Amino acid sequence: MAFIKPFKALRPKQQLADKVAALPYDVMSTEEAVEMAAGNPYSFLHISRPEIDLPGEDIHAEPVYRKGQENLLRFLAEGVLEQDAEEYYYVYRQKMGDIIQTGLVVCAGVDDYQDGTIKKHELTRADKEEDRVKHIDYLDANDEPVFYTYKNDPAITSLVEKAASAPPVYDFTTDDGVSHTLWIITDREWITELTARFAAIPTLYVADGHHRSAAASRVRELRKARNSAHCGREEYNYFLTVIFPDNEMNIMPYNRVVKDLNGLSITEFMARLAEKFEISPLAAPLKPEHSHQFGMYLSGKWYELLPKEGSFSEDDAVVRLDVSILQNNLLSPVLGIRNPRTDQRIQFVGGIRGLDELVRMVDSGEHEVAFALYPTSMKELMELADADKIMPPKSTWFEPKLRSGLFVHLLK
Repeated sequence: MAFIKPFKALRPKQQLADKVAALPYDVMSTEEAVEMAAGNPYSFLHISRPEIDLPGEDIHAEPVYRKGQENLLRFLAEGVLEQDAEEYYYVYRQKMGDIIQTGLVVCAGVDDYQDGTIKKHELTRADKEEDRVKHIDYLDANDEPVFYTYKNDPAITSLVEKAASAPPVYDFTTDDGVSHTLWIITDREWITELTARFAAIPTLYVADGHHRSAAASRVRELRKARNSAHCGREEYNYFLTVIFPDNEMNIMPYNRVVKDLNGLSITEFMARLAEKFEISPLAAPLKPEHSHQFGMYLSGKWYELLPKEGSFSEDDAVVRLDVSILQNNLLSPVLGIRNPRTDQRIQFVGGIRGLDELVRMVDSGEHEVAFALYPTSMKELMELADADKIMPPKSTWFEPKLRSGLFVHLLK
């Protein structure tokens, strides 16, 4: 059973919501964050990416974490953010073109994460997890929500839609054309019913936010160790999440670019590639239209790659993933990228950036080759998570991204 609870959200004033709202910390570089927050003292990036206010500082240095804490306190002191007086649930809807997803903003339980009620599909990187632990601990808050999903329940959808029929507290459109709308559920009967409905849901799935989930668990253990009167009901036992039904989720491809050809000439590389793939030169860029089809951009030209029969096992749910086929048949044996979680020669590019970004990254000379993939499906994600299996890193890219700053969960 999935535990959820309402909470007293820290939220921006209505007239500042569109200025506060920011993309998640992990979809941009420091340089991009600086540009996004330029001229906007209300941008939540001052809290989620505080290094933008400390030019030249190591992003993992203690002064950066303290700056995030300082900026959050400043937002509170200046009234940019205010805390609700009572514990509520919130409904958050995003619309990106024809895609509409409506989620419930709640606190999930660390116990559910630790006992497997919340299912994972990726491993975390130690350095990124440690960064989030320090960030959350210094802030004394979950400042950015984890993105969860569940197998659609019509009764929950009906309650959420009912709440979304009222006038919203926020309704704005960001520069990327995505609309963001937020409602507050104050009705105690609705809150009780939603809590009970989720208690009948056997499993929640991490869509995006494995590092934030792991960090929330570790922060709870740190706080528990410091608190001799720990009882299990303190706010640090819960963490911020938005939960969407699986039938509304939109997964885009997670593409790859590699800095070099591992010492191979182009001729040698293509020969090695031909051992496991059928290669066809193309006159135009290729956005894969089905699984087991790859686009490759190399030396100003596009190619279609199709794995040869027998190059992977269709019987293994992990091995037959496109990300696995590429890793096991090309990235590792040919390009020498044994561990894509730690190898600095590979970079992952969210599908929202399009094929033009792959071309730009290669043509710039910073990378040698790019690969365009077909997106992993929700069915694949859930089946693997249910079997307690782990996908290769960067297997999924969800869009639209949740905006940070619209709701914050304080740990006290």
